[in-house]
Amino acid sequence: MRPVPAERFAAAPPPVRDGVRLMVAAHRRPVRHGRFTDLPAALAPGDLLVVNTSDTEPAAVDGRGVVLHVSGPAPQGWFVELRTPAGHRVLDARPGDTVELPRGVRATLLDGGPRIWRAQVPVEGGLRGYLAAVGRPITYSYLRGRPPLAEYRTVFARPDGGFGSAEMPSAGRPFTPTLLQALDDRGVRRAEIVLHTGVSSLEKGETPLPERYRVPPETAALVEETRAAGRRVVAVGTTVTRALETVADSAGRVRAGEGTTELVLGPRRRARVVTGLVTGWHEPAASHLDLLLAVAGRGSVERAYAAALDQGYAWHEFGDSCLLLPRRA
Repeated sequence: MRPVPAERFAAAPPPVRDGVRLMVAAHRRPVRHGRFTDLPAALAPGDLLVVNTSDTEPAAVDGRGVVLHVSGPAPQGWFVELRTPAGHRVLDARPGDTVELPRGVRATLLDGGPRIWRAQVPVEGGLRGYLAAVGRPITYSYLRGRPPLAEYRTVFARPDGGFGSAEMPSAGRPFTPTLLQALDDRGVRRAEIVLHTGVSSLEKGETPLPERYRVPPETAALVEETRAAGRRVVAVGTTVTRALETVADSAGRVRAGEGTTELVLGPRRRARVVTGLVTGWHEPAASHLDLLLAVAGRGSVERAYAAALDQGYAWHEFGDSCLLLPRRA
């Protein structure tokens, strides 16, 4: 696929969440361009929209000469990533190195690397309270400034008492209460899962990190009802896709479940449950692209990406959206 010019990266949150552009790429139909508010018309009554309710943590802490990204809980510690203040990865750290953080806190690297480390971050009262006081959202160099945490929370976000997502499940960001009402009026049903994301800035060839998920019984039942009725199961984002496909058997039947998933979708493991996908535009790194291909197929995905580049769509977490509607089995 063609490289994405840096000027296409969305540098700030859009003024209206559901005002971003929406491409609808359906199997063997011309690509359609509109606004995210057109989503209800692109779906059919009886379709099921599955959303991720994970909240976003202020998971970046500015330390002395380095930025610590907290990816999520690890056995006897936390998974972390180190960055320079300019946003470059720190790849020369060693086990035993310490990172000086605000308020006298020190993070000690235990094992892992060179990018993701298991670390101990001893904080009186717990790390989440500490991050709430001194942390900020994880940001990247293409952004202007540092948007507040509220810009990284979706309308679905709901704290569940544990550590949430290190980075926003961004496919859900354009949804608003007004749009949800329009979907309800259209007869599009909605179900929830939880999948807490780790840091998402994967290099080419890196696989997704293990992530914590929960698919409740009521969601599994709605998915099975929808499949039996011949309607679409539309995942809002790759996080939802990963959770649903984790609890699907070889025939695509979904059962409730929770735990940690290391599922990687791609040519060897196609989607069995998800028959529609709402996604943002991200650079086609291997793991993200493979998941899209597993849902929609190479032809549809390549056609959509080419159209997005030709039509000037905005990329990354504050950018535009796409609805992929592959052929249903």
